[in-house]
Amino acid sequence: MKTKFFKYQGAGNDFILIDNRDLSFQYKDNNTVLDLCNRRFGIGADGLMLLQNHEDYDFEMLYFNADGKLGSMCGNGGRCIVAFAKYLDIIDIETEFLAVDGPHYAKISAEGDWVNLQMINIDTIERDGDAYVLNTGSPHYVLQVTGLKDKDVFTEGKAIRNNDTYQAEGINVNFVENQGDHFFVRTFERGVEDETYACGTGVTAVALSMAQHLKQAGHIETPIKVLGGDLTIQFDYDGSKFSNIYLCGPAVQVFTGEVNS
Repeated sequence: MKTKFFKYQGAGNDFILIDNRDLSFQYKDNNTVLDLCNRRFGIGADGLMLLQNHEDYDFEMLYFNADGKLGSMCGNGGRCIVAFAKYLDIIDIETEFLAVDGPHYAKISAEGDWVNLQMINIDTIERDGDAYVLNTGSPHYVLQVTGLKDKDVFTEGKAIRNNDTYQAEGINVNFVENQGDHFFVRTFERGVEDETYACGTGVTAVALSMAQHLKQAGHIETPIKVLGGDLTIQFDYDGSKFSNIYLCGPAVQVFTGEVNS
């Protein structure tokens, strides 16, 4: 059986998207998605998403990590599936859709290549030594460093993700360096088990953690540079709770095709 797919990327975070409103794509086991996401023998991607119907929302987002397992919320994936929904004429410039962590509102540009995605509110940030730990739809570990450009993110991130504290559930590890007018972030992602070019829930976690660290308050806009480009996080912080959080950035269709599935 051949399945039509679409390849999208958001700041270098790349995804396979399938219009599954007719439920024709049947998830069999982890290998189904694992093979499609393989960069040597499949299409290649950080994850795969199914866009499905939902009676209470414009659509439902079902996200799988590159390891084939159902994943937690993916911020850049959420932005890409909004762009996909516009391409399919399901939405115009605004939407409310359902993801694994609940409903999300988003607004997309008329051109369909820039998405502002509302994230869940956050009222708890914990500490693990010098690091900040929080869940922005996915669990994140945020550590400030210097010399990030030359850091071995794969080795150091993998070690933290698999230490005694986090091995069972896994955690995404974000290294951040303050560049003055922006933050530079590199991320080791669980599920991909490698460094990715961007992580939407990760840069959101970084922005909130750094606001707390710098004792900022009010309406805040945080520019962040990742290996795959530039993202901006907008949010309100009253000193205890983060609300009106938006992950803003590009979402671009790269190519489409058919694959045996």
